[in-house]
Amino acid sequence: MTSVPAITIRRARTSDVPGIRALVAPLAEDRILVAKEAVAYYEALQEFRVAEDADGRIVGCGALHVMWEDLAEVRTLAADPALRGSGIGHRLLEQLLADAVEIGVTRVFCLTFEVDFFRRHGFDVMANQSAVDPEVYSELLRSSDEGVAEFLDLARVKPNTLGNTRMIRSF
Repeated sequence: MTSVPAITIRRARTSDVPGIRALVAPLAEDRILVAKEAVAYYEALQEFRVAEDADGRIVGCGALHVMWEDLAEVRTLAADPALRGSGIGHRLLEQLLADAVEIGVTRVFCLTFEVDFFRRHGFDVMANQSAVDPEVYSELLRSSDEGVAEFLDLARVKPNTLGNTRMIRSF
């Protein structure tokens, strides 16, 4: 792992949205992440953490989206491709997991192509929907959030999730 000096992990600000979108754009083109309109990033801004280099450039991002009392999803975890392997993704994910614990979440879900990365952080591949009991499942079905639909593995989101692995970590 290459070391990257002077990276700061902090809460995202409105001025970070263009940098977040720039990080996500190539990954969305490759269908690794889901493309979103700018308004979606502003609406979810309080969920985001960013990695900022010494020059103030956004070199990584990630979000924690609460889905239920004890369940959240790691979303939009991305790092500058030129800095891949430098620990930015690790630091962002560790911060998001710490945020989850701080707010009372006991399980964190992700939908990813990076299975080994998430395994190294304590995530396991989800075998089935037993992650939520039937009553909670029924409640989650009422959500209009696409991430919740992905977690529930609903047919309407299958084209966007083909090839991804659903993983979960419990605390």
